Amino acid sequence: MAVYRLCVTTGPYLRAGTLDNISVTLVGTCGESPKQRLDRMGRDFAPGSVQKYKVRCSAELGELLLLRVHKERYAFFRKDSWYCSRICVTQPDGTVSHFPCYQWIEGYCTVELRPGTARTICQDSLPLLLDHRTRELRARQECYRWKIYAPGFPRMVDVNSFQEMESDKKFALTKMTTCVDQGDSSGNRYLPGFPMKIDIPSLMYMEPNIRYSATKTISLLFNAIPASLGMKLRGLLDRKGSWKKLDDMQNIFWCHKTFTTKYVTEHWCEDHFFGYQYLNGVNPVMLHCISSLPSKLPVTNDMVAPLLGQDTCLQTELERGNIFLADYWILAEAPTHCLNGRPQYVAAPLCLLWLSPQGALVPLAIQLSQTPGPDSPIFLPTDSEWDWLLAKTWVRNSEFLVHENNTHFLCTHLLCEAFAMATLRQLPLCHPIYKLLLPHTRYTLQVNTIARATLLNPEGLVDQVTSIGRQGLIYLMSTGLAHFTYTNFCLPDSLRARGVLAIPNYHYRDDGLKIWVAIESFVSEIVGYYYPSDASVQQDSELQAWVGEIFAQAFLGRESSGFPSRLCTPGEMVKFLTAIIFNCSAQHAAVNSGQHDFGAWMPNAPSSMRQPPPQTKGTTTLKTYLDTLPEVNISCNNLLLFWLVSQEPKDQRPLGTYPDEHFTEEAPRQSIAAFQSRLAQISRDIQERNQGLALPYTYLDPPLIENSVSI
Repeated sequence: MAVYRLCVTTGPYLRAGTLDNISVTLVGTCGESPKQRLDRMGRDFAPGSVQKYKVRCSAELGELLLLRVHKERYAFFRKDSWYCSRICVTQPDGTVSHFPCYQWIEGYCTVELRPGTARTICQDSLPLLLDHRTRELRARQECYRWKIYAPGFPRMVDVNSFQEMESDKKFALTKMTTCVDQGDSSGNRYLPGFPMKIDIPSLMYMEPNIRYSATKTISLLFNAIPASLGMKLRGLLDRKGSWKKLDDMQNIFWCHKTFTTKYVTEHWCEDHFFGYQYLNGVNPVMLHCISSLPSKLPVTNDMVAPLLGQDTCLQTELERGNIFLADYWILAEAPTHCLNGRPQYVAAPLCLLWLSPQGALVPLAIQLSQTPGPDSPIFLPTDSEWDWLLAKTWVRNSEFLVHENNTHFLCTHLLCEAFAMATLRQLPLCHPIYKLLLPHTRYTLQVNTIARATLLNPEGLVDQVTSIGRQGLIYLMSTGLAHFTYTNFCLPDSLRARGVLAIPNYHYRDDGLKIWVAIESFVSEIVGYYYPSDASVQQDSELQAWVGEIFAQAFLGRESSGFPSRLCTPGEMVKFLTAIIFNCSAQHAAVNSGQHDFGAWMPNAPSSMRQPPPQTKGTTTLKTYLDTLPEVNISCNNLLLFWLVSQEPKDQRPLGTYPDEHFTEEAPRQSIAAFQSRLAQISRDIQERNQGLALPYTYLDPPLIENSVSI
């Protein structure tokens, strides 16, 4: 008689336990055990419980290959989901085998788990294990299907392909319908006092093994309620028309001010702060160093001489590498939209900036179109106060549109969704790259589904607050993806290509490079452990299918993008995986977390403009300035969006935090510990640096970076 001792861990989450019958079958190289029910006195499989059982066999099973978990009806009770974290099996000779699970098991079914040792397909030779890999991926590919959202977009998850869950276990939003207003006849519902419309049916079918926790879902949707109700009570959400004076805007978020929002309110109109935001604001990827002016921006030395001073000139500063350009060409053909029944306007500015001898980046000249001429004057710091401020505000509006649509949603949310989909569809649970990437895909499919159902849907928040609306969003993203390259995607390459490696006080660059190097070292160790040679990379058919699907579905097979469609060496793997993890975590934090800080003062990030760009100088006044900014209700709705997306809901997992132990070998576990140590040192360096800054830069402090795109 051989006795196998099982230790079964149930997840600590809300309703993670189950009343269903749980049985197991052990499968080894020498046979398999009889199916045995796991049952003890009292409650089995309560949330957070760790319980021990024995499985008796007539003879030893040899090396354990699979553990089958059978979930079946208990008496007259209805189906009850179970979140199984892991099962550890101690064999008769004392050897311990770990079987990671970390997933919701729904309905009555059998789930086959493999030992935690990561293995590529090249390392499996037994037909049983090869067949298991094939069946697992076939089932996932049936569940996770690609869908085209719009032409030129990265492909997205088709939520209609998910199997419908039992009504009491559907996506947690369904449990909240008693907390929302009645909604409309189509099933759409609204949070009280909040303009977001939620398409409840499209959120019900989230696949159980990667769904939101109830805690995160509730906190995500209800973060906005206090602010929205406060605005509602003060009549701001329903008030149309212009703001009467600038100071009135300070009262919108009177209860949600931060140190940064106060700083922005005090310094937003200063040229130094305008330039600072290109380095450390929410869109720190726009600047390019130029050695000559483009023909479409005919700035002369006489125009900028008063700012440059007598000791230099424009040509000298170009040659020294001190002149930078932010070009919003992508907005030139963007469609416009109507808000509150009035047409809105868009500009496609060219903004020239100078790195002064004091190390400050300041604007030199602004042209509000891509075509120079009498109707497109070049605005200068020497112009009248209101002319210059309006020109800068037009640039800030362009910043808002490019940042929100492309830098933020396209280049983090949508691309990371495609990475998550390819990982789920092409890599089995035992694959080392699946184990590496899974924590960095957590909740991404869900948050994007929520965004499409509330922000991007027709008449959603994008249509309610932006000058380009949903159609403009589709145009910007499809155009942006058509020009997005592998160089843009890899931080060191992007910084080098843009010529911004030497700008002082570029905290996004400095912190980002440190985190990139830490991720790269971690990934290099993992890849080196599992892929010792070029051949081991090239012969991994699952890995090649994974990178090929990303190339086809995320980047639409565009060879000019420079993204790999095949990986041939461990070095190529390390770079690609590093870029994916960085963009799923640190890059998203850099372009997401500060949105409320920099946008709560509305003139610093206006979502729309109600008057066309000025064609002459000397006509702007305070009144015309206020009449160009968004109306009161538009401003409030946009600030609610900033507040919501900047508040990380509960259930956070900071970068490098891996409570789900998918890797069970000692080598990758040591690599994880070393990665965490490097991140801790980076955090100490950032906090020490920030003590000497007038405006601390915290968005890339590792404890504040989420592992994945989850908000």
